[in-house]
Amino acid sequence: MITLQNITLTFPDGEHRITAVNNVTIHGENGTVTGITGPSGSGKSSILAVAATLIRPDAGGILIGNGTDTIDAAQLSKKDATALRRERIGIVFQQSNLIPALTAREQLQIMGRLGGGTGRTKRAKIDARVNELLDAVGLSAHANKRPHQLSGGQRQRVSIARALIHEPEVLLVDEPTSALDQESGAEVMGLIARLTRERNTATLLVTHDLVHRNVFDDVITIVDGRVSEPAAV
Repeated sequence: MITLQNITLTFPDGEHRITAVNNVTIHGENGTVTGITGPSGSGKSSILAVAATLIRPDAGGILIGNGTDTIDAAQLSKKDATALRRERIGIVFQQSNLIPALTAREQLQIMGRLGGGTGRTKRAKIDARVNELLDAVGLSAHANKRPHQLSGGQRQRVSIARALIHEPEVLLVDEPTSALDQESGAEVMGLIARLTRERNTATLLVTHDLVHRNVFDDVITIVDGRVSEPAAV
């Protein structure tokens, strides 16, 4: 579960500051996809960056977890925030950001080994997890291909699998269909929705395009940094 609670974020603008996010509250339950939409420049990506602990808000909390396991990520040090992203948050960026020289399998293996041991048992567990995720995103047959050998939709699938390698509680997705045609985009959105439910993650997904809104359990509309009336799902 993730709750962005009364988040305010400002940036310097000369002698003044501009408000990018103004007292925004968004809640995402486990096993659900919450869409965050709005016009360009409305603050959507800033909200996602705050949720990912990449930017510290001026005010508000980032509550992750359930019950006694809940932490306020807004209060963490940079070191602890980095550990949180690695262990409990999966991030899918607008571009797949895959390493050109690595195969699909290797993209996941490298991520799986970050922050952990490299012993034989550890490697075996990571490899089993990699195989399971590649199968889950429909890429088992393409595991040994490099990014240039994959379609745009396939590269985004690798990116999704990579984000799930540490079994995160929270999945944050930024405009996953922006570089895809409508058919590939629909497949990727459906995949995100299915994996969210199967793995019981709390998914926040930023998009400017509501053509795929049927996959959302809730939609939050952001206008000028504020929550507007929710769009109909």
